[in-house]
Amino acid sequence: MLLLRVKRIRIHSFTLLLFLFALSAVGQIPAPPEIPNSFKLDMQTAARLRPQLMADSEPPGGRYSTGELVFKRLLQFVPSSAASFKWQLRIVDNDQLNAYASPDGGIYVESGLGGIAGQSAGLWAAILSHEIAHVVRRDWARRYLYQKYLERGGGSRIVLGDPGLPPDTWFDSEKASADMGRFCRQLELISDRDGLMMMARAGYHPDFVPALHHLLHAQGVAGSKSLYAMHPCWEERDQELTRAYTEASIEFEHRWREWYSSPGGNPPVVVFANEPTVKKVSGGRWQIQVPMRCENLVGAVEVVLRSDAQRNETMRLGKLPDKGDNASEVRQLTGCTSPTTTVTFPLMDGTSQHQPQTHWTDIYVVDAWGSVLAREDMPKSPR
Repeated sequence: MLLLRVKRIRIHSFTLLLFLFALSAVGQIPAPPEIPNSFKLDMQTAARLRPQLMADSEPPGGRYSTGELVFKRLLQFVPSSAASFKWQLRIVDNDQLNAYASPDGGIYVESGLGGIAGQSAGLWAAILSHEIAHVVRRDWARRYLYQKYLERGGGSRIVLGDPGLPPDTWFDSEKASADMGRFCRQLELISDRDGLMMMARAGYHPDFVPALHHLLHAQGVAGSKSLYAMHPCWEERDQELTRAYTEASIEFEHRWREWYSSPGGNPPVVVFANEPTVKKVSGGRWQIQVPMRCENLVGAVEVVLRSDAQRNETMRLGKLPDKGDNASEVRQLTGCTSPTTTVTFPLMDGTSQHQPQTHWTDIYVVDAWGSVLAREDMPKSPR
């Protein structure tokens, strides 16, 4: 449900592929049938797998106690129809950056992700509200029914033959895969939206959601832009959830006039950095421009342009990774005071023997403490 992949826990992989969602564009695709009142397969599957899931996890004590407190508060804002679920928060000790839910209300957060949330009630709310929304909506059942609809050829058959003759058909598996991907991405975005409103009502500012997304992106948890991807990429999430952020923020401000006194405290600094552009200008110079927008910023942030062959290394809890031995970087401060702030790096065209060409790889935006607020890949290095 929450992040980018499906978790398999030493159980038959096909069963868990249907059973668990990972922190999962919106296209016009046929809707699956409504969940029948008699449909119980999701709960039966959850009951069968629950002993194994419980054995592979532990209660959220100690360093994860903030998560337990947030979880209990969020459950006060779920619909009354969700009272029958067996709500429970569990920690999976494997240092991975993922969270997922079972249909019966079990929420599982891997210890790496729990470590990133730390003592931040807002980040825990961003993780848990998304998973709770999946359970309330019974998204496992929705996905299962839609998959069966596709297997029966719904919207995925091609008609062959001449007009006037009895038609023949074949199953278009590629289209079915694309339809399934779009459907699953829809489920993720809808759970994001529902989770944002749940957070706002419970007292956690919605800006903790993009803050979490950007932190995971900076950690190297990459999203796929493939037609078949089951989860939206981070850029798609930012774009598709713009209106939802606004609506949830209005709800939060209506309920919590004094932000600092809310259960989640003041909202975090959030930086929406767009893809950098690279262009050549006169005099053998290049320009790298980084469009960006900042929320809740007091002071300035630093934009770091880096050339580093070790850029795929996972960062330590959002801190800018150390440079490799042969890495280069340049930095600029910005107050990010405009919704269309653009930071420009003028660079020399390094083509001489004494000035070797630099291949820039990453753009980072960091706060005054060196924590990464956003990261973007360079589209290409200047040549």
